[in-house]
Amino acid sequence: MKTLNKHSYSLSFIIFSFLILSLIGCETKKEESKVVMNKPEPKNWAERLGYPAGKKVIILHADDIGMCEEANIAVKPMLKNKYIQSAAIMMPCEFAEEFVQWAKNHPNMDIGLHLTLTSEWKNYRWGPVADPKEVPSLIDPDGKFWHEVPDVAKHATAEDVEKEIRAQIEKSIALGYKPDHIDTHMGTLYGRPDYVKAFYKVAEEYGIPANAIELSDPKAVEGFRAKGYPIDESVVKLANNYSLPKVDNFTSAPNAKTYKEKIAKFKELIQSLQPGLTEIIFHPSVETDNLKSITASWQQRKWEAQMFGDPDLIKFFKEEGIIFTNWKEIMKRFKK
Repeated sequence: MKTLNKHSYSLSFIIFSFLILSLIGCETKKEESKVVMNKPEPKNWAERLGYPAGKKVIILHADDIGMCEEANIAVKPMLKNKYIQSAAIMMPCEFAEEFVQWAKNHPNMDIGLHLTLTSEWKNYRWGPVADPKEVPSLIDPDGKFWHEVPDVAKHATAEDVEKEIRAQIEKSIALGYKPDHIDTHMGTLYGRPDYVKAFYKVAEEYGIPANAIELSDPKAVEGFRAKGYPIDESVVKLANNYSLPKVDNFTSAPNAKTYKEKIAKFKELIQSLQPGLTEIIFHPSVETDNLKSITASWQQRKWEAQMFGDPDLIKFFKEEGIIFTNWKEIMKRFKK
């Protein structure tokens, strides 16, 4: 009897202990659930991607690579020295293939395509990658792309736009390089809602992020409308349904009359930004007589090849607590 009582007592103690532990476990799970439920929703794309809350996360992005040799020469050391984080190639242009080969030899660099539908310069011009017979609405009387975005929006069908941007991506892939991202030269792919639809559609099909902008905030929509972008409700809906990562803001390096003023204006731009993920574009090139014959903006381009390696600006970025990223890193975080 005594042995039976001892065993009964031990069994009762074990059952009692198990019940206590179970109750403690339930309470712990409840507390964990409360923590999860009380966790604030991310306010912007930087937070969604796991960057610290309240921080300005920036992509310094060089446009117009491949447009001329001067652009290619300028941007390579900028990327190698990590002064900037990203660049994009204009596939219809003369020096595009040279930079694609460079990108292949530097796989850690973030290199995308600057999808091109305009040919803006007076004497230095280019046409489509696709067979011109397949995209007739993209071509002006000179057999080149239209000069300006309004010209494209007036004449070019969305079908031809989609064919051409696919052709530019396919040309890069055929050369052995899948771009890390795609964006739009002169903002042309935001020139009409049906162009935006084609842009996002192609990005999602290839799994290559576009420089899509978060448009859930009405203030952001109004801001881009004020800059001339025809953002209607259909574009907002397209942006909301877009399945790849977006930027919270998109802007460009301001022009200036002197190099000192350009640095000062760029600092002002950085300080004016709200926390979140921002892409800032610019157009670096080395100074040559050829560049001067192409564009009157050569001085701005020369300064933009110089300024991001300037110790004063580098120190400023550190003091402001800026976090830099690129599209490779964004996609790694997004896929997690």
